[in-house]
Amino acid sequence: MPYVKVKELLAMGKKNNACVLAFDAADINMIKSVIKGAETAGRPVIVMLYPGMRNIMPFGVFAEVTRYYAERASVPVGLHLDHCSDFDMILEAIHEGFPSVMADGSVLPFEENAAFTKKVVEVARNFDVDVEGELGHVGTAADSDEFSRKEFFTRPDEVREFVEKTGVTSLAVSFGSAHGLYKSTPKLDINHLKTLSAATDIPLVLHGGTGIPDDQLAQAFSNGINKINIGTEFFNLNTRLNQEFYAQDFSKADPFGFPEYIQPRLTEYIAGRLELSKIVL
Repeated sequence: MPYVKVKELLAMGKKNNACVLAFDAADINMIKSVIKGAETAGRPVIVMLYPGMRNIMPFGVFAEVTRYYAERASVPVGLHLDHCSDFDMILEAIHEGFPSVMADGSVLPFEENAAFTKKVVEVARNFDVDVEGELGHVGTAADSDEFSRKEFFTRPDEVREFVEKTGVTSLAVSFGSAHGLYKSTPKLDINHLKTLSAATDIPLVLHGGTGIPDDQLAQAFSNGINKINIGTEFFNLNTRLNQEFYAQDFSKADPFGFPEYIQPRLTEYIAGRLELSKIVL
């Protein structure tokens, strides 16, 4: 089937009080494995590109490869540009075929964040492109424990104003998660999430999905989170499998056997993670 708009996938999650999983990918093996894993699990999925990875696959190439496999998939597949704070780069991604982008102005003061995000939305609407914004501070887990400090959480009183000012179709929020590998087990503040969910009707997004216990994720999905981003653990698995393959004795190994070695294991991982999604097709 063709691409399904991310907005439609998140609406599906919201209707079912469930969540769509989104995975960052960097090459054809990762893209194909995300989609094959979704087919195995019978769940919708979103393929994402982190802007820094475009040196591996340019925006247009990534979009076309994802489109190729999405059109041949038996489940809904969305495509999304992950965290991007560069307006010109976002425009490039839109022109190169991305139907959904993230305008990340979260490090800016509220008004500047809203102005930046609104500027992206105004352009994106001309191309029927969905826009995810971010409000609050989702930091890096390895740097500090600031992700657990409530002063960095998204403020409920700002959510409605931000959504109204910008027109975003989804909003990434902070309530106890962080990007990367956690130094200790995170504890999501589900009560805080409930107040954020009550402040808006649009789908909410959880960033920093690696390492959060499944029971906490299930609670988040039942209380307003309709999209979760997973990158670190998927990239780490991909790296480990690369190391295993290239550590073989090449006098005995098939030099063209890399996809057959890596894709089944990546696919199995994706299918397993997608069991978290309660969306039934």
